[in-house]
Amino acid sequence: MLKKTHTALLGLAMAMGLATTHAAEPKKVDVLLIGGGIMSSTLGVWLNELEPGWTMEMVERLDGVAEESSNGWNNAGTGHSALAELNYTPEDKNGKVDISKAIEINEAFQISRQFWSWQVKNGVLKNPRSFINSTPHMSFLWGDENIAFLKKRYEALQASPLFAGMQYSEDREQISKWVPLMMQGRDPSQKVAATWSPLGTDVNFGEITRQFAAYLQTKPNFSLKLSSEVEDITRNEDGTWRVSYKNLKDGTETETDAKFVFIGAGGGALHLLQKSDIPEAREYAGFPVGGSFLVTENPTVAQLHLAKAYGKASVGAPPMSVPHLDTRVLDGKRVILFGPFATFSTKFLKNGSYFDLLTSTTTHNVWPMTKVGIEQYPLVEYLAGQLMLSDEDRFAALKEYFPEAKQEDWRLWQAGQRVQIIKRDEEKGGVLKLGTEVVASQDGSIAGLLGASPGASTAAPIMLTVLEKVFKDKVASPAWQEKLRQIVPSYGTKLNDSPERVAQEWAYTSEVLQLDPPPAIGKPGTPAAPAKPAAAREANPAADMAL
Repeated sequence: MLKKTHTALLGLAMAMGLATTHAAEPKKVDVLLIGGGIMSSTLGVWLNELEPGWTMEMVERLDGVAEESSNGWNNAGTGHSALAELNYTPEDKNGKVDISKAIEINEAFQISRQFWSWQVKNGVLKNPRSFINSTPHMSFLWGDENIAFLKKRYEALQASPLFAGMQYSEDREQISKWVPLMMQGRDPSQKVAATWSPLGTDVNFGEITRQFAAYLQTKPNFSLKLSSEVEDITRNEDGTWRVSYKNLKDGTETETDAKFVFIGAGGGALHLLQKSDIPEAREYAGFPVGGSFLVTENPTVAQLHLAKAYGKASVGAPPMSVPHLDTRVLDGKRVILFGPFATFSTKFLKNGSYFDLLTSTTTHNVWPMTKVGIEQYPLVEYLAGQLMLSDEDRFAALKEYFPEAKQEDWRLWQAGQRVQIIKRDEEKGGVLKLGTEVVASQDGSIAGLLGASPGASTAAPIMLTVLEKVFKDKVASPAWQEKLRQIVPSYGTKLNDSPERVAQEWAYTSEVLQLDPPPAIGKPGTPAAPAKPAAAREANPAADMAL
């Protein structure tokens, strides 16, 4: 009723010559992307490849793209491929290590590698060293029980060619060659074990996003609206969506009608899906979890560590809170991050509102949230404990991984906000979902992305899922099928079932992305030929880190 009244008044104002800046006829586009992060920009590049004639508009609330979760300083920069992340290889009730999730995550990252390689070959992405660098991935544990699990995990992963080249060791001398910084000064009586994979990567998702957005802006059918906040999303009678947004600099109000809307706004996606009022959005609630890192930019320290070394999560900790000591390449230099330490804020975005949690709570999702709160008490305990940590507590945690760390070399940095999905469940009332989910309307005219880990590193395959969900007929067409396989050669196949295909894709993407050569792959179940260790590559760190 109010909208009809507004329309009538607007018509009267136009007749009297008093119309305001938002009275202009809505712009019409084929695709509207909400959010200027890695997800929206990746989808924009996909669609530009598949349908170059489509018109697109991207709307971002901040003054630039990649300023929230995609920013290099707001995430761990891990090319998640399950090489080191223990939460992807749980034990079942019989004590057997389940590697199915690890294979799924690794296969997804292979799609990302192929997608980025295609963009490099076609000039969309420039200079691979500016956004991806070879960085060995490690699991590093101590204690008899943890060591036993790590060895069992390593043996289980040998069944998959995707984990070829991984090495396991309990030998302190060998581990010292991999990560000298983590072993110097360590108690000689402490038993430690590690797995080491040369195939790991450090990825600057912010840089990828910026390069994608810059490329899209060269296209006449693409427009980027910065400093523009979406205020409403409503359905038009013809089935399109009207997106209303306001320029936060000058107050100008704009409306755009889009045939397809994608909401890739990170923590802001839940609110926007709720504004659309699609039934599918009522199934979800969100719980915000932040994170902070200890950072050192001391070049002497940074050059002593070349790895992303993952430990074991505390009881109740979400997957994103697994402690790790990470080599990063940010702003053209090598730094080390340690963490994350969980923080709590009612904001869903780092640059969000303290009312985000409250305003996302509805009659549809309050019960699932309550049930999860009761059942996930260990998570509540974990968060409470993290919030009580002092600077000394955080530094003590760092010294478990870097015994000779000096406090004056490190500073605390607040990273981005993540929103864990809570989904309504008929049996349990509500469940905490740990992955990333595509939420789409039944007709596929609007879709959004909710969730956190593994997130950015699987943006390319996640956006493939979006395409398959909302453009089913086009994905099935010969034209799209041909293009999809051109961009992602392994599309539609399971690499895990073909060692030869794995080797082929590794060799191709390693060459194009200027990554270390992959290891030779033997038959599943047999160790692969060892790759060149990190220590050997450190002989010329300046050349290795050239951007």
